[in-house]
Amino acid sequence: MRRALLTPLLAAALTGCSFLGQDTPCTKVGGDSHVSAVWRPADFGGRDAARIRLCVDGTCEERTSGSPGDPFASLSVRLPDDIGASTVPVRLTVTSVKSGDTVVEDSTRARLKEQHPNGTSCPPTLWTATFRAHPDKGLTSPEGMKLPG
Repeated sequence: MRRALLTPLLAAALTGCSFLGQDTPCTKVGGDSHVSAVWRPADFGGRDAARIRLCVDGTCEERTSGSPGDPFASLSVRLPDDIGASTVPVRLTVTSVKSGDTVVEDSTRARLKEQHPNGTSCPPTLWTATFRAHPDKGLTSPEGMKLPG
């Protein structure tokens, strides 16, 4: 009797099935809610020629533009885990490292999108938005961004 009960339990455990109705086990991919900016360092000149500053809802992060030989660079501002489906103010400022002059200044509002890195029925739930930092247009969509290959 004991053997007859253990065999189906073992089979269920090995196939990822659960008696709680979950068909597949959750992976353990983590992440944070955030707003990001991506850019091509070559768009902003020589190595670390510009300082990129991204502010979201009053919290700011910054870094230099990177090496023109790199296909892209990015910067993210972390958001509270419980931010939910909200809209947040975003501000981009790009300054020349050499002169200190502002090269790009732009602002917009980001509508956060729900993300589930481990599947819809598994935690965590992340809220994200991504923009391209464009040297002429400021904050734009990253869609269609051609990376050198």
